[in-house]
This record gives sequence, structure tokens and C-alpha cells, in this order.
Amino acid sequence: MTDETLHDRVLLGALPDLAAAFDLPEVREHWFLAEGLMNLNWRIDTERASYAVKRITDMPVAKVRRNLGVLSHLAADGLPVPAPLSTLDGKHVVEVADHHYCVLPWVEGVHMPGIALAAGQAHELGVLLARLHDSLKGHGPGPLPEQSPTAKVTASDQAAAAADRLLTLIPQDSADSFDQAAAHALQERKILLDKHADARPVSSVPVGPYGWTHGDFQYRNLLWNDAHVVAILDWDRLAVRPYAEEVARTAQVQFGVDGRFDLERVAAFVAGYRSLLPLTAEELADGVERLWWKRMTDFWQLEFHYDRGDAGCDDLFLADEELLVWWTGHRDDVQAAFQAAP
Repeated sequence: MTDETLHDRVLLGALPDLAAAFDLPEVREHWFLAEGLMNLNWRIDTERASYAVKRITDMPVAKVRRNLGVLSHLAADGLPVPAPLSTLDGKHVVEVADHHYCVLPWVEGVHMPGIALAAGQAHELGVLLARLHDSLKGHGPGPLPEQSPTAKVTASDQAAAAADRLLTLIPQDSADSFDQAAAHALQERKILLDKHADARPVSSVPVGPYGWTHGDFQYRNLLWNDAHVVAILDWDRLAVRPYAEEVARTAQVQFGVDGRFDLERVAAFVAGYRSLLPLTAEELADGVERLWWKRMTDFWQLEFHYDRGDAGCDDLFLADEELLVWWTGHRDDVQAAFQAAP
């Protein structure tokens, strides 16, 4: 039985209860969406409309319920946010056979990686992220802490030890092409860690303003149509963070393509953000350096592969590793792009 057939059976088993809970018409067609990295997702077509169905597997259900409760407020502010369906008693998440599901309106659109965007669209994306942060100031799911959340700053020797541990898990006699690439990357990473150990951020307290943020604002969770974003998806990681952290992360995931940053689009994106919500050069520089060091000391994709037996993020590791090497050699150029005047 293929994974797709198994996932179809999962959905068909849950559909009667989901249809009753969310008052859905008869389902005419359904598709499993294999592109998702964490949760299980389907599209269902009914005589009334199309919907996205998500089975929650990667987040605590209480946090998902909390996050989904924010979306209708953001939509009311004019942001392109599909608001989740509610049951008659106001619930956004339903339990069926020990699993939890939510249902949202289906939005037609396409995912556009960074180089697919024109500079003007990159600027518009930055404005949209600033609008989102601004709206979340009034609609976050809870009060902000009095101080900025601290950020973990892993020491270079700890990261090197983590690399050594992973190297022991890579099979020697039966290594496949990914195993070989991972082993080479880990050895190269240890060299980079030793060379740049003095560049570790000193303080665990980031510089600059903070607030509620999306947490994964990037092309896999954005739908475009007619040159504009029509849907911001996947709110599982809504949390309080420094704004510069999300700006830097979005630019890295969105515009770190083919092993390097597209610096022109990075500059346009950051300028778009700063045209609405100002971040100083110092605040941006702090966010960018912290993200670079986090990438330097983090091996989460390999931990998925070798500790969990989950190869779903293997391609992400290889792409991120290539980008990290380029980024490390061009840190000044990257900083200049982030600090371009709005």
C-alpha cells in the first residue's frame, strides 16, 4: 500500500465526522497534498466550495487552537489570511479517532520561491510582513513579556560535539549518496566552526523590538495570484520573537536560492518592511548574525534523518548547507543588503 493510498484511507475514515462537525456538503473529490513537510494535508471539493483539511501531527493541539483563534481578526484587518471553519459550538479543531483536524477555505494560488519574484514583488512581500506584525500587535493570542525572549546561542564546541555524534550514526559500509554528502558536510562544518568560533554572538538577548510573529513566513506558506499574495498559510509557529529575527529568516528561506542569497531581492524585501515598520541597521545586523550563527550550529534536518528515521527534510539540509558556506564567505555583502535604505 502506498503512502498516498494510506493517507486517502485516513481521510475517508475521518470525513463523516468532519462533515458533521463543520457542516460540510457531500465531498465530490479529494486529494492528498504530499508537499507538506510536517502535518498531513488534503484538498476536498464539495458542491459548495473547496477546503483544505489538516491533520495535526507536529504541534500541541492546545497551541494550534490558540493560533487558529487569531486568524479571523487578521482577516478583518485586511490581511490575506484564510479564517478557519468553526463547529456549531465555536471550535476550530475536532478530534476524530484520536487525531485532531482543522478545516480552512481552499485558496487558489501558487508558491513562488525568491527568484520567481520581481524586485517590486519582493518589496511588496516586505510590506506585507510589516503589516502582519503591525496587526498582530492588537490581535496576538496573549500579552507580550516585559522583556525580549532570550535566544539560545550554542557554543562552537557544543556544535562540533553534535556533529561528531551525528557522524557516528552514519553507516560506513552501506552509506548511500545522502550519507556521503552528510558526512562531508559535517566535517566541513567542524572546520567552519573552528575558524569562526570568535564570531559567536555574545549576548543571549537580541537587539530591537519584538512581538507576535508568524514563525514560518516564506514561500511554502504563501500563495500568490495576479502578482499579489492571496493567502498566508500554516500558523503552527505563531510566537513572540524579535521582529529582526523573522525578517532575517524570511529573507534567508525566500531568497537563499541555488546556494547563495539573491542580494537585490533581499534589499528590496527589507526596504519594503522598513518602509512601514522601522528597524535600525544595528537591529537588523544583530538579527542577521544571530541567524547565521544558528544555522552554523544547528543540525535539525540530520537529527530528523538519523535520530527519527525521517528523510523528508534531506533536501533542505543539502540546500541549506550550500547556502551556509556561501553566506559565511560573504557576510559583509549580506549585511549590506539587509541594511539598504528603505
